[in-house]
Amino acid sequence: MALNFFKKSRNKKAEDQVSIAMNKEKRYEALVRVWHKDLFRYAYWLTKDRDVAEDLVQETCLRAWRSMDSLLDDKAAKSWLITILRRENARRFERKQLELVDIDDHQIETPTPSGETNIENRWLHKQIMRLAPEYREPLVLQVMAGFSGEEIASILDLNKNTVMTRLFRARSQLKEFMEHQESSTGGQISGRT
Repeated sequence: MALNFFKKSRNKKAEDQVSIAMNKEKRYEALVRVWHKDLFRYAYWLTKDRDVAEDLVQETCLRAWRSMDSLLDDKAAKSWLITILRRENARRFERKQLELVDIDDHQIETPTPSGETNIENRWLHKQIMRLAPEYREPLVLQVMAGFSGEEIASILDLNKNTVMTRLFRARSQLKEFMEHQESSTGGQISGRT
């Protein structure tokens, strides 16, 4: 009789573990399916390299899988995943060993513009990259990822008022860059600044 009880108890524990594992897998798959494109878009914006962006998203997903139990509220999943991606991007620079090359061995490519929109997008990206990181990062999170001020504050571990001030200053600086460009080129945005 006691032996039957232990077998049933052991079977119940095994069934529970299988059920938990299946729920974790379904939850993870749902998160990845919903947020993968946003993660890639943000990673690509950060790196401007499709392969690196794909690697970043893959590493983000792997870390998310390993720490699924730490995500208590599925409504916070997007900011949780973006935070993981930001940390993975920072780790990339910690690990990176710069390869020194002789400049004479390589030909310098001059970018050829493929349309006015492409030039404007590159110009805008360049201006955003000129912003100090404390202004650039909240702006990118708001514009590219669609986060609210509160979500950005949570991701960057800042006060919401600080985030709002940084967003205001980022936009003001971009406006100054545009006004300066327009006055120096007669209203035309060029690929050069």
